[in-house]
Amino acid sequence: MSFFIGLIIAIGSMLGGFMALGGKVSVIWQPFEFVIIGGIALGIFIIANPMSTVKDTGKAIKEAIAGDVPKRDDYLAILGLLFNLLRELRSKARNEVEAHIDDPHNSPIFNNFPRVLKNQELTNFVCDYVRLLIIGNARPHEIESLMDEELVTMRRHKLKPYNSLTVVSEALPALGIVAAVLGIVKAMGAIDQSPAILGSLIGAALIGTFIGIFTSYAVLTPLAQKIKLTREKQARIYIIVKQTLLAYMNGALPQIALEHGRKAISAPERPTIDEVENETVIGRNDAAAAEAA
Repeated sequence: MSFFIGLIIAIGSMLGGFMALGGKVSVIWQPFEFVIIGGIALGIFIIANPMSTVKDTGKAIKEAIAGDVPKRDDYLAILGLLFNLLRELRSKARNEVEAHIDDPHNSPIFNNFPRVLKNQELTNFVCDYVRLLIIGNARPHEIESLMDEELVTMRRHKLKPYNSLTVVSEALPALGIVAAVLGIVKAMGAIDQSPAILGSLIGAALIGTFIGIFTSYAVLTPLAQKIKLTREKQARIYIIVKQTLLAYMNGALPQIALEHGRKAISAPERPTIDEVENETVIGRNDAAAAEAA
């Protein structure tokens, strides 16, 4: 919603200022200038990126506009899940815990936290590293190094739409000049016409430069930045998993390890200690009830 509000303010200010100067809005509407610039931009975007990135960019745009980032409940869910898994590791046999990791969709612990379970990538991340804890012969610094490498790879992949849109955004002013040059070429073909007609053609040509610059700096650049912020916030939840599991591997009790994860959450979204405790108690009671059933 904030994206559309900002875009309306930007376009409204531009059109309002233009009209206040005595300009006619109809002059700005040059559909074929939009076709030239938009078509070239789309073409170079497809040329420069594999189809998987093209599709992911569409997904990233939807996520950015919708504000699809982890909320407080998502943080509470992952902390609650981690607490219950770590508690199982301390109190149950290895094969009992391994059953939850091997088939999380049929695990009563995972099913108590559907917010985590619906995120397949996050579920796999948790299961992979808890499995390494179960094996028990990996050192904490080795696990940390492996996590860091995976997180770097994940971040690089998640930010491909941002990098791709940034490249197109940087090219748009030049594409606007291309459209303007084509318009000037057309205008030169009518050099023998009256000044009114010639001036109209030149004005229409210059709209291409305006479209390229405006679209670059007022639309695509902020959209790319919003995608970057959204994807980085989505990746933040993996840092919580990392910090919690590493703290546990270094000897912290599950509740203390959870605090390491909670501190990895930025202050505006960070749940309080009491909220985390209530979530873990609920998860613990639900798990106990499931086992009893």
